[in-house]
Amino acid sequence: MTTTASQNPQSAHTPHHLSPAFPGRAPWGTANKLRAWQQGAIDAYVAKQPRDFLAVATPGAGKTTFALSLASYLLHNHMVQQITVVAPTEHLKTQWADAAARIGIKLDPAYSAGPVGREFHGVAVTYAGVGVRPMLHRNRCEQRKTLVILDEIHHAGDSKSWGEACQEAFDPATRRLALTGTPFRSDTNPIPFVAYEEGNDGIRRSAADYTYGYGNALADGVVRPVIFLSYSGNMRWRTKAGDEIAARLGEPMTKDAIGQAWRTALAPTGDWIPNVLKAADQRLTEVRKGIPDAGGLVIASDQDTARAYAKLLKEISGSKPTVVLSDDPGSSKRIEKFDASDDRWMVAVRMVSEGVDVPRLAVGVYATTISTPLFFAQAVGRFVRSRRRGETASVFVPTIPMLLDFANEMEVERDHVLDKPKKAGEEDPFAEEDKLLADAEKAEDEDTEEDMLPFEALESDAVFDRVLYDGAEFGMQAHPGSEEEQDYLGIPGLLEPDQVQILLQKRQARQIAHSRKKPDEEADLLELPADRRPIVSHRQLLELRKQLNTLVAAYNHQSGKPHGVIHTELRRLCGGPPSAEATAGQLNERIKKVQEWATRMR
Repeated sequence: MTTTASQNPQSAHTPHHLSPAFPGRAPWGTANKLRAWQQGAIDAYVAKQPRDFLAVATPGAGKTTFALSLASYLLHNHMVQQITVVAPTEHLKTQWADAAARIGIKLDPAYSAGPVGREFHGVAVTYAGVGVRPMLHRNRCEQRKTLVILDEIHHAGDSKSWGEACQEAFDPATRRLALTGTPFRSDTNPIPFVAYEEGNDGIRRSAADYTYGYGNALADGVVRPVIFLSYSGNMRWRTKAGDEIAARLGEPMTKDAIGQAWRTALAPTGDWIPNVLKAADQRLTEVRKGIPDAGGLVIASDQDTARAYAKLLKEISGSKPTVVLSDDPGSSKRIEKFDASDDRWMVAVRMVSEGVDVPRLAVGVYATTISTPLFFAQAVGRFVRSRRRGETASVFVPTIPMLLDFANEMEVERDHVLDKPKKAGEEDPFAEEDKLLADAEKAEDEDTEEDMLPFEALESDAVFDRVLYDGAEFGMQAHPGSEEEQDYLGIPGLLEPDQVQILLQKRQARQIAHSRKKPDEEADLLELPADRRPIVSHRQLLELRKQLNTLVAAYNHQSGKPHGVIHTELRRLCGGPPSAEATAGQLNERIKKVQEWATRMR
């Protein structure tokens, strides 16, 4: 008896439309055509044959390949008759159509109304387009059995009207495949066609049918490991009231001060951004020794700064960067041209933060004040697409506590939380993260009615601060152009993940040994390893002081010694100024010391 694809899940691994070379960039050790996770996701789908299926896979893992393979399987077995792909942007709409064409599925990315041409298997549209004409797409779903692929499904919640339009348009669809690669939204509006399950705490969270996180993808060699290079420096700016304020990136500050120091660093008139762009260009040169066509991307906050960064990069690198502006109708063609070339740099405003596939991007500069975990993950996702074994990605960031937290939590998987605890006085375990997400939906420098703090950037300088990799931090501070900075910029672009860790440890050990040989008077920077210089927020510093004071009070009752005597003794043994002026590292050392004393007295 002949076995059909619908009876044999294994046949789903080799859809009849797939060319032998698809996907062309599948990494080593995988099956002939599909990566192991893609096969696993299709296995799960074929076994269940669900109407709705949510696949969560890290950026760069190959969600498009998975979805189109599944679409081919469903078309071939007559489970559906047409495909509708819904994408966040016009560029992604075209990108989906191009990818589908490579495996024999023809999608019309220019569709707006009326019947679809007979030569097409379906259409590619945007969420905004569905929002304008939901009934058009509903009618199409009602007329023929339709598979709807909802790319980056969280965008269905960008506005209430988009979510309602998607619900209206695709409620009659035969099958719906939802895809996402980044954390869900911070609001509590349900996302269309996503299932929610109630946990033991009574809170409903989104339930994925298949999840493939960054950690798993990194272990499988599907994505590149990311090396984050963080730069600090002194910032000075003038407020609307005429006050001049100076601060150092990475020091505890209020949220408003962090935003203004951040903007000062990114101002093209200062020294911070030119030095960081120069370092990034040097890093790109090193990476290109192993990856000759490697490209770099600077993500800018707005069009004016993007053009200014492009001018700086031309002076630094000697070649003119590609500039991509979000409202420029030629942006898609410009991205495609850059992808097909071996040009060094592209500068963009938001345009390439999500879904745009330029696999040769290997070096990035996060030069925007957009501070959502969602945007950060999407931005970093542009650099992690692996083409061959050993490729690494390098992303330059300012020393902003929020960004370093995001960098250290690359492997954290987040679900969309639908409910919040409602009991009066009950602590909300999600409040801090959700407030962070809600506040950060705007850029750090965006004015609001409650908080209008315009400023003028006066001057900035840059200092190499640390390297973050795989949740660990390495390096001591160094001046731009110094031998110590070059040590980290010169890390080879082709390394296994464990080799990166070993090399960073060796670089730091060499830096520490070099520092110890210098006279103390020559140490003009804070020469401590990164793990002894924790980056904390103003709120975290207050919590450390509160914890220390609580422990001192407890030890006062235990030992009978006055509070002041205990604090003085802690300062004498651990060093540093009074608690109100102490750094996080100094406070942590005192906390450990007083805990040690308390343990001895038991």
